[in-house]
Amino acid sequence: MNYRYLFGPVPSRRLGISLGVDLVPHKVCTMDCVYCECGPTTRLTMDRQAYVPTAEVIRELDAFMASSPAPDTITFSGSGEPTLHRDMGLIARHIKDHFDVPLALLTNSTLFFRPDVRADARPVDLILPSLDSARPATLQAINRPHPEVSVERIIDGLVEFCRDWPGRCWLEIFILPPHNTTTEELDALQAAIDRIAPERVQLNTADRPGTEEWVKAATPAQLEAVVARLRHPAVEIISRYRHRRDIGAYREDLESAILETVARRPCTADDLCAALGLRLTELNKYLDVLESEKQVRPEIRERGIFYRLVR
Repeated sequence: MNYRYLFGPVPSRRLGISLGVDLVPHKVCTMDCVYCECGPTTRLTMDRQAYVPTAEVIRELDAFMASSPAPDTITFSGSGEPTLHRDMGLIARHIKDHFDVPLALLTNSTLFFRPDVRADARPVDLILPSLDSARPATLQAINRPHPEVSVERIIDGLVEFCRDWPGRCWLEIFILPPHNTTTEELDALQAAIDRIAPERVQLNTADRPGTEEWVKAATPAQLEAVVARLRHPAVEIISRYRHRRDIGAYREDLESAILETVARRPCTADDLCAALGLRLTELNKYLDVLESEKQVRPEIRERGIFYRLVR
């Protein structure tokens, strides 16, 4: 079966083998982050709609879970901001009612000031919200948000949601020196962390190609300096995913699975092997065909060769 709204399962540095649920088309978002591995935002909006058909998403979830090994996590993520889908809560409740798999939400945090978004997110077991700066000018420089987005709304929304929600919150900060590594920046982030009170604070940096070519990864020393500066019992640097050797192949339509995965974010051959349960020699046969047909193209980056969909 070809899936339009599911992708993977893919290897996640935090969630194990994660089945992605893509609730908005590429690239509908409330931000246009300079580091986004999905590419530039094509529709910058705060409007919640049924961007993809709810019934079809549920049908694909039911079909996948009936025919495939259960993933470690089901994750709302993908090509844009998942909370923009007005039926996210309905889909979340279906997952929790029918499957014994943890549900996670990757979000840029911009819509949690809305009571309907907070209600829709309540069934989720784990949210991974991002907050790259607690200062307006820096948020604008890094995230390039919709004009209705503000630092105050983001922080207040997360505080309100986490106050009585029983799930887990791992706050992510994308470190982009020198934009958000000054004393003033880290003091402002510390004040926000104190208010939100997440279970973990996770520092991320560039690992795949971003929207802007000038975006560079923070060095290990720069990341460690931020760890030392922030006061939280669980500040950690997100390490690169380590391959699971025993996952096996999840999908029979391997060419489609490769194209679905790289359509959402660039991947190395190692990333694809881990996602699809393939040996490198087997994967390379598929990549050779897809390259020769000009369906994917390789790009040389600092961490290696990444494969992108040719659009």
